[in-house]
Amino acid sequence: MTPGFVGHGDPTAYFSFSSLTALGVPNATTTRHCPGVTSFAEPIVPEARRPPFRSEASAVLGAAGLELSRVSYARQVHGADVARAPAGGGFAGLVDILVTAERGLPLAIFTADCLAIVAYDPSAPALALAHVGWRGTVRGATQTAVKAISRVGGKAGSLRVAIAPSIGPCCYEVDEPVTAEFARAFGDRWRAWARPSRAGHVMLDLWSANEALLVDAGVEPSAIENPRLCTACHPELLYSYRRGNRGRLVTLAALP
Repeated sequence: MTPGFVGHGDPTAYFSFSSLTALGVPNATTTRHCPGVTSFAEPIVPEARRPPFRSEASAVLGAAGLELSRVSYARQVHGADVARAPAGGGFAGLVDILVTAERGLPLAIFTADCLAIVAYDPSAPALALAHVGWRGTVRGATQTAVKAISRVGGKAGSLRVAIAPSIGPCCYEVDEPVTAEFARAFGDRWRAWARPSRAGHVMLDLWSANEALLVDAGVEPSAIENPRLCTACHPELLYSYRRGNRGRLVTLAALP
């Protein structure tokens, strides 16, 4: 874990990225010890627009500078579609990428092994959060998030990016249906992001894949912070779908 990924509370209720905090960006990635976070074991029903947090979360995440009464969130569908967060917050639709140019409006992405990617341009200012698993990776969600920033005035070369805890190459074994999709999307390049395991399977490195795709999209490599904290390796702290957990972590950030 990088020294810049800072835990808060005892037990740790959430982490924050010091690279974003240093720029004044309120941000947090919750752990399984954060109270009041909806598990999302059942999907959000768009018609109901249920708030994704209970009242207990407001005080904890409020300490990170996040105003949960204004939070914007989506029903994530493992795609690469974008929604601009509604003015004042609220339900943004069936999408995996949220973008805003509204100050103080938190964006929320829920995960339990997939990557949550935060992209911030301090010069615009502009902010995007993306939910990226293997499907989002092959569908171009990471590059689309960078493009979404440009549509609200940001530039790829100005971005500061953070990748929240997610499943690492130590624990993420996939088989031929997944590798076939990677080969279709990336040709032989995908092999640099995998190592063989048992017959017909590889250990897939979504961290390296998405870091490379961010650089392809114009992000400076030195501007990407990734603590490389594997959700499956830390069941005492984090939720992991692969380990049978039904809870969800949430990564939030807001424009200062």
